Amino acid sequence: MQVTIAVDAMGGDHGPPVTVAASLRFLDETPDARIVLVGNEDAIRKALAATHTAAAERVSVRPATEIVAMHEPPADALRRKKDSSMRVAINLVKDGAAQACVSAGNTGALMAISRFVLKTLPGIDRPAIASQLPTRKGVTTALDLGANVNCTPEQLLQFAVMGSALVAAVEGVERPRVGLLNIGEEDIKGNEVVKRAAELLKVSGLNFYGNVEGTDIYKGTTDVIVCDGFVGNVALKTSEGLALMLADFLREEFTRNVLRRVLALFALPVLNAFKRRVDPRRYNGATLIGLKAVVIKSHGSADALAFRYALKKAYAEVTHGVLARITQRLAATPVPAASAVAVTPVNFGDA
Repeated sequence: MQVTIAVDAMGGDHGPPVTVAASLRFLDETPDARIVLVGNEDAIRKALAATHTAAAERVSVRPATEIVAMHEPPADALRRKKDSSMRVAINLVKDGAAQACVSAGNTGALMAISRFVLKTLPGIDRPAIASQLPTRKGVTTALDLGANVNCTPEQLLQFAVMGSALVAAVEGVERPRVGLLNIGEEDIKGNEVVKRAAELLKVSGLNFYGNVEGTDIYKGTTDVIVCDGFVGNVALKTSEGLALMLADFLREEFTRNVLRRVLALFALPVLNAFKRRVDPRRYNGATLIGLKAVVIKSHGSADALAFRYALKKAYAEVTHGVLARITQRLAATPVPAASAVAVTPVNFGDA
């Protein structure tokens, strides 16, 4: 099966120098894939000329005259920039010219345009943002990480179904353990939305582990962590900040004096192994899950290595039939009518 991925080449902080280089490296490693680079043709051609590889034969360029700025209001990008690189890339997926779209651009705009153009899967109220986080035992998939500030219990159940199907398809875990992020493990803990969501999950047929606390995320207690977008985004950004702080602490301690610099040389293999294990670039790429097509959001500041991992994620979701698995699990999971809880999307810019 040949997979074609539409790439918003202009998105993110770096544009073509990163997106084009990453695309070519990805193609070198993936012989049954093709890439459509969308954006300013001159800039893309210049970046292509800087790298010589036979994989370039599997690259095509689709011009687009506009770019969605990183902090542009999603509504403006949706209504006024119909020839943006982001919109054109998503249209390629809608038209069947590509099976997935990857963008490092404005997250709010990507979600708004994707939902408008591609629509949501039957039974899904709102798409969510799902991504993998490293744990002591491997990885866990968390959602929602920022698309929906407030959620109904029924929508949290939908997130659980989608996350379970995603992990089953890509990770090969047939019955993933699903945890509901809460302020305690006990059933009496949490607000009314979380308590009701737990009741729905218990009778859903999913492999519901129960409530989990923030400390469980990195223990690898469950394969899927479910929460609303407000809690998920705060947890994600807190984790990123902690990782950066720990890295700074290690650097400061190993460079404090000459003796410690010498010791750092002996510790270098361990430090490099640690760095690789927690390197956020290896987990780059969040799935806009719940849409009728595969759309992956790369971090805006991603370098070529990180963006390549986002492309790998898109390829894996297409080849493993994630959309079909989600549809099957939704059909097998009864979801009651949504309760009257307001659902507000996040205007989160570049999450």
